[in-house]
Amino acid sequence: MRRFFLIHAPFKALAIVIAISWGDAAVYAQDTVATEEQAAAVTKTRSERLDDYFFKLKREPEPASARRIADRIWAEWRKSDSATANQLMEWANDAIRDKRYFTALDLLDQITVLMPDFAEGWNRRATLHFIMNNHAKSMADIHVVLQLEPRHFGALMGMASILSAAGSDKAALGTYLKVLEVYPAMREAQKRVGELSEELTGDEI
Repeated sequence: MRRFFLIHAPFKALAIVIAISWGDAAVYAQDTVATEEQAAAVTKTRSERLDDYFFKLKREPEPASARRIADRIWAEWRKSDSATANQLMEWANDAIRDKRYFTALDLLDQITVLMPDFAEGWNRRATLHFIMNNHAKSMADIHVVLQLEPRHFGALMGMASILSAAGSDKAALGTYLKVLEVYPAMREAQKRVGELSEELTGDEI
């Protein structure tokens, strides 16, 4: 059973990391925020808005409602104070969709140099490295993301997927548990915690 998982985990993890690391723009676009909430959010800093969203996310048990909160967090993470960085990110996204990975990598390299404190630039490059099977480079970028934003559940999911693919199941389990500390209703993290706990318990018998 364990051998089967290690063979197929990278393919499963790839879909998970891409979906979670980039969020779901379509879902976010359909989510209408109440006028009162929008007005209140305008008066707050980005840091204050994120703190509020994470406070709500940690206390929301219903997956669909939690996903809507997570989408708002992603919207804040994607914001850059640089028009140049925003344009580079857009071009990188287009290149990734067209599978022009080296072009996308060059664009994302420029973003990390231009805005080294922009966590989403590092996170997007970590995702691209994962797609290109450069797991060590992906992990290095993930560490930078987590230094800038320790609550980045997308980066944590990416880290856990890489650890699982490498057979480091105990470390992966610990990382999935960190995801659930900030995003308790994330179904994929819940599922992986259950699977890895069962697998590790079986190994000890």
